[in-house]
Amino acid sequence: MNNLTWRKRAACQGVDPDVFYPVSEEDADTAKAVCAQCPVREACLEYALAYRERDGVWGGATERERRRIVRQRRKTA
Repeated sequence: MNNLTWRKRAACQGVDPDVFYPVSEEDADTAKAVCAQCPVREACLEYALAYRERDGVWGGATERERRRIVRQRRKTA
């Protein structure tokens, strides 16, 4: 699925972008709730991992969680 296709189907369409850039990891619950119902959550997460998005919640994962995923993938590769 190319970038434009999945973005058009994202549940975050029309949601205030600030929701996805919380001040702290603990404040990410609202963004994660939107992501949890998103039909393209996995594509979004994979995009964030591939392009090393540093900030915000992508595919239901915070920056710290995405770093953990990358580390785990390196260990199993």
